[in-house]
Amino acid sequence: MTASPSDPGARHEPYDLAVVGAGSAGLAGAVTASELGLSVVLLDASAQTGGQFHRHPAPALGARRPEALHHDWSAFTDLRRRLAGSTVTHLAGHHVWSTVREGDGTWTAHAVTGADGTAGRPARIRARTLLLATGAYERQLPFPGWTLPGVVGAGGAQAMLKSGLVLPGRRVVVAGSGPLLLAVASSLAAAGARVPAVVEAAGYLRYARAPLALLANPAKAAEALSHGAALLRHRVRVRPRSAVTEVHGTDRVEAVTVTRLDADWRPVPGTGRRIACDALAVGHGLVPQIELATTLGCATRRLPDGTLGLALDDLQETSERGLWAAGETGGVGGAELARTEGELAARAVAARLLGRRADEDRIAGLRRRRDRLRAFADVMSAAHAPGPGWQDWLTDDTDVCRCEEVTAGRIREAVTELGARDARTAKLLTRAGMGWCQGRMCGTAVSCLAARGGASEPPAERRPFAVPVRLSALAALDEEPADPHPRTS
Repeated sequence: MTASPSDPGARHEPYDLAVVGAGSAGLAGAVTASELGLSVVLLDASAQTGGQFHRHPAPALGARRPEALHHDWSAFTDLRRRLAGSTVTHLAGHHVWSTVREGDGTWTAHAVTGADGTAGRPARIRARTLLLATGAYERQLPFPGWTLPGVVGAGGAQAMLKSGLVLPGRRVVVAGSGPLLLAVASSLAAAGARVPAVVEAAGYLRYARAPLALLANPAKAAEALSHGAALLRHRVRVRPRSAVTEVHGTDRVEAVTVTRLDADWRPVPGTGRRIACDALAVGHGLVPQIELATTLGCATRRLPDGTLGLALDDLQETSERGLWAAGETGGVGGAELARTEGELAARAVAARLLGRRADEDRIAGLRRRRDRLRAFADVMSAAHAPGPGWQDWLTDDTDVCRCEEVTAGRIREAVTELGARDARTAKLLTRAGMGWCQGRMCGTAVSCLAARGGASEPPAERRPFAVPVRLSALAALDEEPADPHPRTS
């Protein structure tokens, strides 16, 4: 069911479990825990469930076949049906900015509300345990011209189409690295866009180095073949070992330069080719969104593509007792893996809180499926890991931090002349990463530039605010009631 902090009919707190994120992992965790007898609250920033993977149009748009742009739609509709018939309290439009462990061992989730986090009073939700299913965000590597209108994230282009039925342009080049590119290109082409090229920096031969993981996951191969067939049908050319190294245009995108790359992602001189387009959808993989957990001190692990994911035990619990995580927070692996981990975490939570043995056969099956899918996810992560040579794309006047308008030249100067040796020092000297996005767009690039060609450390993800919060919301914390769902007499 759906509720709001002012809904007097909602269940009073504390809940047994608070789930943050209503994507595949969060939905699976919430409905499973509820069906096992726990009181559950599900918080999500969006007005609709589904997360980024199953983003879909608002009912007002009247889409007759929203499933046409989705893979595995039936699994989502099953979870949505189970949610509607459950006792889960669904708090839509809740942007969780902090989670705190209280003195009595319970957890408090602080959230701002509304579409942009500015509506009404802040909310405070208490629960005995916490499951983080906060997903991931796109990793962007800058290049000359990437700030021109018409350049959008690959995931952003897909979101525009899935939720708004809008194309970013009529002639769209899709570029970057990762399996998402194939899905985005096939969706755009099916919706009527002309896609002159899919430009993949890494190529696909690295998958062949892990034949066992491929054989154990035939559905993944089938999905890739499905996207490949769609691209072939729409005459979309895939250009591996290549990258968009420059965008051209005055007021918006008019063309891009595509250049061949060597094994380290360095541009091969003399191979640049100009392709006319009016939009570029670009992304270089996904970064686990783990700020809520790392602020609490949860341990992390370095993933094969250089990003950080949460270190989890065999039942999805973090290094902080009573705090579980599922889905992309432990590494990007797709919707099936997210659903599996969400259910596994929920069963572990229920076993602990209810003091009874879990269904051992079901747990064993979930763990085997999780391990199989996670092994493929690690292969995928390694196959599309950025090479160190991408920095050769950057001219000194290329903006790296869009929010603060910090160029590559200024960051290089901070390193070579002012002694910066890490992303934090570069940030203090140049303000790169201090803007509205708090380094989500430029963090990887700043970290790599500060490493001067060495092994860069992933950007620090520990911050007290996971989302932007107004000072008025902080001031209202002393005024809000401890229980946002008060009982009525």
